[in-house]
Amino acid sequence: MERRSGILLPLSALPSPYGIGSLGKAAFAFVDFLEAAGQTWWQMLPVGPTSIGDSPYQSPSTYAGNPYFIDLDLLVRDGLLTQAEIDAIPWGDDPGRVDYGLLYENRLPLLEKALRRGWDRDREQVAAFTAENETWLPDYALFMALKRRFDMASWVNWPDRGARLRDPETLDRYRRELAGEIRFFTYLQYLFFRQWEALRTYARSKGVRILGDLPIYMAMDSADVWAHPDCFQLGPDGIPREVAGVPPDAFAAQGQLWGNPLYDYEAMAQTGYEWWLRRIGGAETLYDAIRIDHFRGFESYWAVPYGETTARKGRWVKGPGMALVGKLKSRFPRIQFIAEDLGYPSQAVRGLLDESGFPGMKVLQFAFDSRDAGDYLPHSYTSNCVCYTGTHDNSPLLGWREGSLPEDLAWATDYLGLNEAEGFVWGMLRGGMSSVADLFIAQMQDYLELDNRARMNVPGTSAGNWTWRMLPGQIPPGLADRLARMTERYGRRA
Repeated sequence: MERRSGILLPLSALPSPYGIGSLGKAAFAFVDFLEAAGQTWWQMLPVGPTSIGDSPYQSPSTYAGNPYFIDLDLLVRDGLLTQAEIDAIPWGDDPGRVDYGLLYENRLPLLEKALRRGWDRDREQVAAFTAENETWLPDYALFMALKRRFDMASWVNWPDRGARLRDPETLDRYRRELAGEIRFFTYLQYLFFRQWEALRTYARSKGVRILGDLPIYMAMDSADVWAHPDCFQLGPDGIPREVAGVPPDAFAAQGQLWGNPLYDYEAMAQTGYEWWLRRIGGAETLYDAIRIDHFRGFESYWAVPYGETTARKGRWVKGPGMALVGKLKSRFPRIQFIAEDLGYPSQAVRGLLDESGFPGMKVLQFAFDSRDAGDYLPHSYTSNCVCYTGTHDNSPLLGWREGSLPEDLAWATDYLGLNEAEGFVWGMLRGGMSSVADLFIAQMQDYLELDNRARMNVPGTSAGNWTWRMLPGQIPPGLADRLARMTERYGRRA
């Protein structure tokens, strides 16, 4: 990996008059900002559809794009919507927050109008797009159509057992009955990927590459689990035997019970991990580099009996290790993988990371946390790592300062030489930017010097997350120049 830097900003957080960030004008403008600021990478959160809880890490598909991100202005320009139709819809009264309830009520009915105008016109292109994505798109579109038929219930609760367990005759019948719904969810993906490719092409022309985030686990209520139950540890009725989580630590006394179904790695090994290879192939159509969330789960994973209410009673189970990681490396030599190796370090995990050659992660905030400083102090880094001020699960730097112990702040101040003239936030940014880490990533909230009101996610909580948005005009004049000078100073500018 070359010595570079970038910014973490979710697509959802871009400014827009229509309730959530999108693949339109503001996204192109942010690429221009990154170029002017000397940044090579735009890191995003997962861009798949969201479901209950609004988390991008619990998506009904590992392949699909979020229809909320389809830019409405571009659809007007393309003759698929009218401005009057868009303006007739309430998009919320807080431009700094995403109102997912309003989006759920209003976005898809509006996009159905685009389907009615565009399906016949775009029929040939949609057919070609469907053929190119035949390994996932037909299953996903049918899955979403069935969810609508069954009042959006999780597939394990569908009243039709044939649909739940994929009886071929039952699915054929629903393909006929729900043909209109299937067309709709297919067309949404066609629109998303057409807009996505335009943005990605523009970013490349500006020297900006996209770093995507890949959750290691799939949501239970997903087309991926429903369509490939043989790849997961499920009983004959589709109910998991054990589910994913992480054990208790200094930050979570009960651990974290994620509830995702666990992979049947023995069954996957018999196919050469073909499911995983298809999954990474899908991600390659979106991203130039991929951060694998919870990489340590490849070495060993925490398995919690299904039905437990906390993660305390789990057990460590050996994962596939290099048998899978080596497959990913050899099949996708053009993708730069980044291993999210935070939490629960062990010699075995370190050994897997070393053998993989993937860069791991260092979080600057953790370096000054007296509960567990680990090896996050910059003087302990090797170059083959990625330094973050904080991830989407952390406070922005100002929020971190407000919530830290006085002795931790004194340690950071002394170590990094923080001072009033430079400012606390910019001194912390300097600490990461000047480190030997090949890649440095900071949240956009840090460059805007925002506090915890702009925090994206608080792990272990279910309300108020994933909603922060950047306001129109919030990037101050001169920020790009200041950031470009720092990037140049520490040898990270292309």
